[in-house]
Amino acid sequence: MTSGARPLTIFFSAGEPSGDLHGANLIRQLRRNCPQVQAVGYGGPLMEAAGGRLHSDLTELAVVGFVPVLSMLHKFRRLIGRADEYFRRQRPDAVVLIDFPGFNWWIARRAKAQGIAVFYYVPPQIWAWAQWRVKKMRRLVDHVLCALPFEEAWLKEQGCNATFVGHPFFDEVRRQELDPAFLEEYRRRAGPLVTILPGSRTQEVKMNVRTFLRAAAQVRRRVPETRFAIASFKASQAELARQAVASSGLEIEVHVGRTPELIHLAEVCMAVSGSVSLELLYQAKPTVILYRVSPLNYFLQGLFRKVKYITLVNLLNADELFPRDLRPFDPRQKDADRVLFPEYVTCTDRSPQIAAHLIGWLTDAGARRERVEALAQLRDKVGHAGASSRAAEYILKTLLS
Repeated sequence: MTSGARPLTIFFSAGEPSGDLHGANLIRQLRRNCPQVQAVGYGGPLMEAAGGRLHSDLTELAVVGFVPVLSMLHKFRRLIGRADEYFRRQRPDAVVLIDFPGFNWWIARRAKAQGIAVFYYVPPQIWAWAQWRVKKMRRLVDHVLCALPFEEAWLKEQGCNATFVGHPFFDEVRRQELDPAFLEEYRRRAGPLVTILPGSRTQEVKMNVRTFLRAAAQVRRRVPETRFAIASFKASQAELARQAVASSGLEIEVHVGRTPELIHLAEVCMAVSGSVSLELLYQAKPTVILYRVSPLNYFLQGLFRKVKYITLVNLLNADELFPRDLRPFDPRQKDADRVLFPEYVTCTDRSPQIAAHLIGWLTDAGARRERVEALAQLRDKVGHAGASSRAAEYILKTLLS
């Protein structure tokens, strides 16, 4: 785009830490292509640092589960009303939604009522959990910018205007610059490193970190030279992790802002399910995935889930997106070794199973090497950069044509 392009105001709505990251990269790309773009709306600190004028930090309200969402309803309603007023008075050129569907459906509805173009970037995985919501997508969203290769075909079959642009997380991992001093310090220490990634939401940390620590204790009993480190998303979550570590009796360092370095240094990892799985794929790190939830949420996910796996890496590697057999992963099942990231969606303690995978990779160099090679093959197949650039070009071409 040339500097002579007309000014554009784009309203963003991103409520997850990952959405804040993807929104920030998209804002930078939009402004690089068209300096007249003004980004406003809801997001987080990364989007603000990229030049967005935020009306509110929506990432502070990121929660999962039925009960936590209910407790936030009054805040969500106030933000929806504020957006509605902005749409009526200021009429931005477009609205860009990033994941966070429970809230963003309402933002889309308010924008459509004012005739404002709606783009959904990194759309919610309705094909996996809530296929009936495709009706909302078809009715409320003008342009779906898909992150996963199979989403475009599925959404088009449902009558949506969908375009595959790629997953922006692969852009982010290429931008990362690792701290050489930190890497060197860790490399001087003896023993293989297991990196623990307990999630980017505080609720996820609370639900999962103690299971990871129980698994760590079991691994250390079998492989005593193993070291562990926790990569926390923010300081408050690091404090929760340190409290859990203190009560566990383990010696484990907790770091904030060192996720790329700790993944790079790790022999193997254990992680909460999320977009971090794509970073783990990019680094080809054998990983066990955990997503521990309440018994109620475990029951509900069993009712609504339409795919066998919840981890993006496993979905990208699956032969069939919607198999008949939707039973959760079991290491005893046939072809379990073909599941690149063993995953446990659970409401109970699965630390023995998690530890068994880690011990196997740590004590069998051949098994670990085979898993690394399999991850590298998938990465080379799907881990392409350029999502932010393609999305920005699509949005600008649509608005300026």
